[in-house]
Amino acid sequence: MGRTIAVVNQKGGVGKTTTAVNLTAALHELGLKVLLCDFDPQANASSGLGVDKRKTKHTIYDVVINNVAAAAAIIHTPYGDVLPSSANLAGAAVELITAEYREHQLEKALESVKADYDVIFIDCPPSLEMLTLNGLCAADSILVPVQCEYFALEGLSDLMSTLRMVKRRINPKLEIFAVALTMYDGRTNFSAQVAEEVRRHFPGKVFATVIPRNIRLAEAPSHGIPVTAYDKSSRGSQAYKAMAEEFKAKL
Repeated sequence: MGRTIAVVNQKGGVGKTTTAVNLTAALHELGLKVLLCDFDPQANASSGLGVDKRKTKHTIYDVVINNVAAAAAIIHTPYGDVLPSSANLAGAAVELITAEYREHQLEKALESVKADYDVIFIDCPPSLEMLTLNGLCAADSILVPVQCEYFALEGLSDLMSTLRMVKRRINPKLEIFAVALTMYDGRTNFSAQVAEEVRRHFPGKVFATVIPRNIRLAEAPSHGIPVTAYDKSSRGSQAYKAMAEEFKAKL
């Protein structure tokens, strides 16, 4: 049975979904069986792997709330498998409040397909609420994208507090799998300083590969494909391929 990894950071705009999408595609290219569970109501991870949200019969909302089998909702793409999301998922946070074992609904939903994959990524929403809590309870580890900008470490203390709380009370096996440095600008000393600071806070956990600021990374989602398919030779594509190699070596 493979790893289930929540991609999480409560700050928006840090490259969380970009990392989930492109690592899924890059690991798929390396021959791993990968499922990306889009657990964000914005559903950007779904569209980033080419899923037309208007044509999905079932989504992760139906799996978690309406007891639809996970296998019935999974969509196979050339870049890996996707459990798509939809705007309906925004209401799930409210609906789950009254559910028994409310923090474990996603874990229960994914149980039937875990054995089919080497890696399951859960793309969590940029907040620390019920949906993210479900992602943390379903995962055995987390991947934290951190942008190489001024406020990079702001809010990480909140995430670490939540991680400790979940580990202590609900999911004792939860660990940090890795930290991914994103939006790195090699032209500035400042990005290097932030990267050094993050590595000091998370010794041995930060990928050596950094993801640069790259126009191709920004363009790829509008075409519904990962950057590894949009422009294989771009710096963004090469970086995620290198990060995928590191990732695979850590499994």
